[in-house]
Amino acid sequence: MAVRGQGPSIMRFFTTIAIWLTFSLCSNGIPWTQEKLQHQAVTLTSTEIQTALSHTDLTQMWQRDLRPLLVPRYPGSTGSQTVQQHVKTTLGSLGASWEVTEDKFRSETPYGSLPFTNIIATLNPSAKRRLVLACHYDSKYYPPQWHGREFLGATDSAVPCAMMLELARALDGELKNQKASIPNLSLQLIFFDGEEALFRWTPLDSLYGSRHLAQKMENTPHPPEDTDTNQLDGIDLFVLLDLIGAPSPRFGNQFPDTTYWLSRLQNIEKRLHFMNQLQNHPYDVEYFWPDRPIGHIQDDHLPFLSRGVRILHLIPSPFPVVWHTFDDNEQNLDRSTIENLNKILQIFVLEYLNSQPAVTTITS
Repeated sequence: MAVRGQGPSIMRFFTTIAIWLTFSLCSNGIPWTQEKLQHQAVTLTSTEIQTALSHTDLTQMWQRDLRPLLVPRYPGSTGSQTVQQHVKTTLGSLGASWEVTEDKFRSETPYGSLPFTNIIATLNPSAKRRLVLACHYDSKYYPPQWHGREFLGATDSAVPCAMMLELARALDGELKNQKASIPNLSLQLIFFDGEEALFRWTPLDSLYGSRHLAQKMENTPHPPEDTDTNQLDGIDLFVLLDLIGAPSPRFGNQFPDTTYWLSRLQNIEKRLHFMNQLQNHPYDVEYFWPDRPIGHIQDDHLPFLSRGVRILHLIPSPFPVVWHTFDDNEQNLDRSTIENLNKILQIFVLEYLNSQPAVTTITS
């Protein structure tokens, strides 16, 4: 049945709806899911950098976070449960009030069905966009009857986990302020279980935690009321830390689309070098080499990369000489390197989040 005289009214109605949808989905003329491609980080002043770094302490990090992680912690072990509790307790004690959740599941392995637990800490769950820092906390499993020794996995990956906990603690005040002042951009920390192969690396015997969580995030609407976008759409940049803590690491370029952010890390390294903030750092560039392409390395980023997430993979090339040996322990860690990378990463996070530390001016 045709109705006379309704054509213009109907057109105006649909035009109004189209305009409303455009403005509800877009910010500055682009969809919020594309804002990451135009994101501009702030550049902190020397005074702001000094203020931010005044809270980080390698010695305390070593005692509070690193040593508690230096236990065998393969999936399902007592050590794994101890490390999980340490991570949750540490983040739950901070003033920034992180939302800490667990992704628990079971998976078939060469040793039967085992439990796995990913830990996800989100600074501001209501923020649409997230900068993600990630690492794995499990250690490689060596059957006792084979070697009779304990694999502690200091660089692989106790140190990256400790660095992330230290970052959250050292920048607690700045992150709390950022959470309140910039509501649409936040920080998320992910601690993966089951990165290591339990017997031999295959597509099914490896990356247990990251494979499960990537699938789960892809199936989870984000924001919760929006079924057209998911939690993966909310990831601006996925920064994965692995095999960190040995002397003289070189981080090359695996992904051209995130070269800008690897260059940003190099720029921060240079700035801190000239500010005399770095220890045993003879040249302005020691660690970050965006102009040196390296081949792709299999790690926890792969399930996210295959789903279109932008990756910044901070893993040394070549690997540390202690990789997957029983010498990957506390005695073979390089304190200066860890302290320097702590500082560089902390400034990178603050600048990405547009968080400028409050500087107290003393007047006479």
